[in-house]
Amino acid sequence: MVAAVGPDVDKKWVGKSVATIPAFSMNDYAMLGEEVIAPVAALGEYPAKLSPAEGAAVWMQYLTAYGALIAIAHLAKGDFVVIPAASSSVGIAATEIAKAEGAISIATTRKSNKKAELLSLGADHVIATEEEDIVARVQEITGGKGARVIFDPVAGPFLEKLAEAAAPGGIIFEYGALSMQPTPFPLFTALGKGLSIRGYTLLEITRNPEKLAAAKKYVYDRLADGRFHPKIAKKFPFAQTVDAYKFLESNAQVGKVVVTVP
Repeated sequence: MVAAVGPDVDKKWVGKSVATIPAFSMNDYAMLGEEVIAPVAALGEYPAKLSPAEGAAVWMQYLTAYGALIAIAHLAKGDFVVIPAASSSVGIAATEIAKAEGAISIATTRKSNKKAELLSLGADHVIATEEEDIVARVQEITGGKGARVIFDPVAGPFLEKLAEAAAPGGIIFEYGALSMQPTPFPLFTALGKGLSIRGYTLLEITRNPEKLAAAKKYVYDRLADGRFHPKIAKKFPFAQTVDAYKFLESNAQVGKVVVTVP
């Protein structure tokens, strides 16, 4: 909630329920505090039907997924999309976007203990990559076509498997480096299939005013009508912020971790 503004801030934000949009460096605007300063361009209103914790858990994941899947890949009805690390907040947002567009989501997670919850959150298929052959399963699910869109935050050697699972002419987004290992380029697979393998971050969207406006409308409309709903894994009071980070490091969460202030 915007409680106070300076003389140069647009008065439309006064009294509104807003959350910050990741459109700036944390070195410029620190966000861990009971009161913070944020640029007006990086504010996003959320529907009143959401709680403050849910409102705080909106913009990072939905805008990240929107930029790749909608603004760039133009995800459409019937498309197969592979979503690695699907239990993350961005993975869940990508699953919701796929469902909203009529695409077929193939969520991946390392072990099968998260399968049931991912299915309950809307994934059409779930693959446990440490227990199943991802390439064989994607081929089975897609009838041998492969996935047109792959939205990957893992990278590392896993990219080679994803390239094998991709459809001819497909696009693979690399938006993270969870593996922390070198990422070999799958040259011959990319040549044979004509793949696009693209680095991506949501700053492509959030630092462009026109693209950001379209993205905010897309997300807001679907939050308002219920097609999107932020998934909260766990809430921590501000005094337990360190515990919140430890919980993130545990990889036990499904959804967003939120720190609340009094």
